[in-house]
Amino acid sequence: MTQQILDDVQDYYGKVLETKDDLKTSACCPLEAPPARVQKLLKNVHDVVQEKFYGCGSPLPVAAEGCTVLDLGCGTGRDAFLLSQIVGERGHVIGLDMTDEQLSVANQYLGWHMDKFGYKKPNIEFKKGFIEDLNTAGIADNSVDIVISNCVINLSPKKEAVFKEIARVLKTGGELYFSDVFSGRRIPQALQTDKVLLGECLGGAMYTEDFRRMMTDIGIPDTRTLSKRQLTLDDPAIQRQAGMIDFYSMTVRAFKVDLEDICEDYGHVAYYKGTINEYPHSFVLDDHHEFKTGQPVPICGNTANMLGQTRFAKHFRIEGDFSMHYGVFDCAPEGMSDTGACC
Repeated sequence: MTQQILDDVQDYYGKVLETKDDLKTSACCPLEAPPARVQKLLKNVHDVVQEKFYGCGSPLPVAAEGCTVLDLGCGTGRDAFLLSQIVGERGHVIGLDMTDEQLSVANQYLGWHMDKFGYKKPNIEFKKGFIEDLNTAGIADNSVDIVISNCVINLSPKKEAVFKEIARVLKTGGELYFSDVFSGRRIPQALQTDKVLLGECLGGAMYTEDFRRMMTDIGIPDTRTLSKRQLTLDDPAIQRQAGMIDFYSMTVRAFKVDLEDICEDYGHVAYYKGTINEYPHSFVLDDHHEFKTGQPVPICGNTANMLGQTRFAKHFRIEGDFSMHYGVFDCAPEGMSDTGACC
């Protein structure tokens, strides 16, 4: 069954879909306009590449200049070309995909984009491989600063393997930052293998609690949600098949740092310095942590490590240590408990 699902996904994205207009639902399409900083970068991305984009969000990092970023399921390279501009000429972007037709387009326009960006040599390499086994593309342990993915992990029949591989290749302090389709219940087996539902990013949608368990199993028990919107199933045939399931497009981040399985209070306070270029006045970590420049914000121990043990450390002043414990930290916003300790 695993190989059949992979074959069906390759066929759907390699042969069935010509452009994003061929999609039957909005699951693989962002409904909101990209952030202003992304819109600016998109002006430098070729129209053909943009027409073949099937992502559902904008999981594009900040404070990432000089970083090595891995794009899982890069397709024709839209996000990889955006990342190329974000990390700069000294950074490095790896675009990974299993579909020859998608990679052919990405490589066809690689030189065009490097000229557009004014780079002397490419800072992107596109590789064929499987997100369930990153060794197929020669990606080494602890070699990547940031892993992104845009509506791709749901397509994998072996999601546990995907997250284990992400944890393997991420450096200590590295970040997983991805957008994908989630569900409020487990998808029935018959729908998981339906070619159209699978290709439309619905058949393989992750049940939020199973996602939480998978992340805990790989040693990352606290993930953070940045955005969440419920999807509508406008296609009548798909509505009849899967209308009983609540689907969500979510953007999530997770860090390879020291974490506890719930938010604990050690008396930490964080001050944002306002030094991230795109965010001089405030920085949003997740859907309930906004740090205004210079304003003290009490935080849990997990948040302290997410800010203090990662590339964000130079942009924050963290006061406090772990010598005294004050109990559970009331961190999660009311009604939010589906994907991790703080979200």
